[in-house]
Amino acid sequence: MPMPATPATLDRFLTPAHQALWADADDVATREILPLVERMESAPSRVDRKTARLLAERRWFGVTVPAVYGGMQAGHVAKTILIHRLARVCGAAAAILQASLIPVAALLHYGNTDQHAALLPGVADGSLLMSIAVTEPDQGGHIGGMKASAEWDGKAWVLSGTKAHVGNSHLADLHVVIARTTPPGTRTSQALTAFLVRTDQRGVHVHRHTSKLGLHGFSYGLISFDRVRIPSHNILGEEGQGFDVAQSSSVLYGRPNLAAVSLGLHEAAVTLTTQHVSSRPRYKGAVADLGVVRDRLGQMSARLIMAQILAYHAVDMLDRGLPCDMELIAAKAIGHELAAEAGRDSMELHGANALTDDYPLERVWRDMQTTYAPAGTGEVQRIRLAQTLLHEQGHPGEETDRTQWSARLAHLTRHARADPAAAL
Repeated sequence: MPMPATPATLDRFLTPAHQALWADADDVATREILPLVERMESAPSRVDRKTARLLAERRWFGVTVPAVYGGMQAGHVAKTILIHRLARVCGAAAAILQASLIPVAALLHYGNTDQHAALLPGVADGSLLMSIAVTEPDQGGHIGGMKASAEWDGKAWVLSGTKAHVGNSHLADLHVVIARTTPPGTRTSQALTAFLVRTDQRGVHVHRHTSKLGLHGFSYGLISFDRVRIPSHNILGEEGQGFDVAQSSSVLYGRPNLAAVSLGLHEAAVTLTTQHVSSRPRYKGAVADLGVVRDRLGQMSARLIMAQILAYHAVDMLDRGLPCDMELIAAKAIGHELAAEAGRDSMELHGANALTDDYPLERVWRDMQTTYAPAGTGEVQRIRLAQTLLHEQGHPGEETDRTQWSARLAHLTRHARADPAAAL
């Protein structure tokens, strides 16, 4: 797959340093990641560990970590570039990177000075991979119904419960685990606490990895906690602040990260389809000469431009410290929809060839299906957008004290861009 230059559509969001990072990410994805794809696809029940090592060598897990801890301190546009360009070649590689960046956000936003000093250097150099464990098998994304709990026994917190769909479940050394720490009936916003839990602690059990529909090589599995003892200094944030840790990380990192994965897969589908119809003979020309095919390609091009603008506009606002929760939500929800529509068109334009693993589109289409549910389904995102719109119109049935996470944490999400070359 050829490596395109940065599209002019995104020029207003990209500095020269961003463009250099884009080229570097394309080079790494093509030379080092693409050769691993066939192995990952041939063994869907195996966790790929080499990709994580390659990303760690580039120090990309530290893309948002401050330079004082050895990180790139490059901001959210840079983070999106890395995920986007990896996903264009391999959805699983992009998923491995983005999944660890969500708990890193939680650590950056809510960790204390000692936790930052102890953990962020390892994150930056890739020797410490993290996960965030919020979702549960029966509750899904319904945080208020969370069953995992931790009780204080006078010496330590004792954690028990099970978490599902944990990104990098089999690679992470350290998990941010959200658990209930108050009696039933307490408001969800005050009932949960975030804990830092090591994989090697007694009582932590990572269940056997099983293959999923897409993202072969990426583990997003099940972890059980059986009376795991956690010292008080391993609380992330404050007791009762777990809801804030989970929600802010999901909104400010989970949604834009998944928008970037969708965008890379979207671009791959458009590129593969353009190549396919241009090379398939039909009559005295190619399939691409047919008007009906060109109409489809035109629609696909327009959707890709829309998805690019949505994704990069939202994270550019985040880098500038502007309130942008709604833009982040829209980028994730609409970005997935646009990619899914492109995937459907791509499958149809490939005909029966789309159904065989001889063509990479089959893998791209499967991977596309994995970006819908995490960080909130499309319905959840649209309801949230509607709530904000109704509040702006003074609708009496809506809450009046909503504050965007991007506004609350602006001092932590803002990325100084006066000298971007220094950051990258």
